[in-house]
Amino acid sequence: MSEIPASEQAQLDAARDEFVAQWGAMGSSWGINRTMAQIHALLMITPRPLSTDEVMEELKISRGNAHMNLRDLVGWGLVRSVIRKGERKEFFEAERDVWKMFCTIVRERKRREIEPAIAVLKGCVDRVEGLESPEAKAFSEQTQALCEFMETADAVLSRVARSDESVVLPWALKYLAK
Repeated sequence: MSEIPASEQAQLDAARDEFVAQWGAMGSSWGINRTMAQIHALLMITPRPLSTDEVMEELKISRGNAHMNLRDLVGWGLVRSVIRKGERKEFFEAERDVWKMFCTIVRERKRREIEPAIAVLKGCVDRVEGLESPEAKAFSEQTQALCEFMETADAVLSRVARSDESVVLPWALKYLAK
């Protein structure tokens, strides 16, 4: 492997640090904690699998924090455990295919957020079924409309998450360009 000039290494390190920090900040809007997103970012941009110790050192986090978040990332399907012959340590690498990563996040967000929201909305609609007051009817209409919207979004996301990138992206670009 070739040696990277110090100035280039410093520039690369700064860009990597910025990416990891910003990916971590965006994580909270995706429903995951900052540290989990930072670990994911680090594993995405590191060309080789990393051990828990390396993740801890790079991100300055505790073993428990690193271990818990690595397990969660493995559970989501965004990271996989890698066993190296002759090593006792466990190593981790991220899914690098952006489309697969997107589909994995969509499926997990559906399961954790959209499906429970649909269940709550259906329960609310059921609770006011048969009530005659204008307030109850308005409530029922609004929650039913929200439920139908969420079910449509759920169906679209399910279809996207099961589709091949070559099918979905041209279709989406066609409709987004209008």
